[in-house]
Amino acid sequence: MYGHYRQRAGCPHHHLGGVSQAVLIILQAFTFLAAQVSAQEGTQSGPKAHNNDPPAWAFSFSCLEYIVPRATPYASPVFAVDHHRLHFEARYNYEDQQTGSLWAGYNLSTGNNVVLDATAMVGAVLGSTNGVAPGGRLSLNYKQLNLSSELEYVLNPANSSANFLYSWNELVYSPTEWFHAGLISQRTRAYHTPLDVQRGFLVGFSHKNINLTTYILNVGWTDPTIVLGFGFTF
Repeated sequence: MYGHYRQRAGCPHHHLGGVSQAVLIILQAFTFLAAQVSAQEGTQSGPKAHNNDPPAWAFSFSCLEYIVPRATPYASPVFAVDHHRLHFEARYNYEDQQTGSLWAGYNLSTGNNVVLDATAMVGAVLGSTNGVAPGGRLSLNYKQLNLSSELEYVLNPANSSANFLYSWNELVYSPTEWFHAGLISQRTRAYHTPLDVQRGFLVGFSHKNINLTTYILNVGWTDPTIVLGFGFTF
């Protein structure tokens, strides 16, 4: 997510050919994943099969407070709703400052000891940045380890040089139910740093349906950016 904020030096510009290729790769990846999950679901049976029927309704709210060097702190809230396999999201200050986005997607899940969750999405982006965005999330869980990645490619129909790829990636270890720590990287345009891809570490605590996480980015490369995260599910 996303030095001063209105600057655009955070990510390089892309030509239309690169845009088409990136979108095609994203769509192909999720099409392949959907086919694999569907095939595995058809063969799973018995009590050991992974439960692929999520609750009828699930809600979550999260907010990240960005403390960026030599810039005004800002918050990026996200509200999400899941209904069976359908997924909906509303975001603000996520793709860019003073920019909102609305998303719709489809959830997939498979696995027993190793669980793979995926959400394929498409969004409309409105505000300081305008466009449409294909994207999605992947999450791989094994015991106390979780590897997750969120990608989206914002396409601006009026200005192809404004197209950009956003990513947020985490590798998290949870030795207990209440503590987690790990590594993070992100690529964003919502604020500017000297680094195209930012990286760092995270430390967090959980209690029931509440999650608090602190992210520290760019230590050792440039002035650190601190992100304070709050999450609540209901």
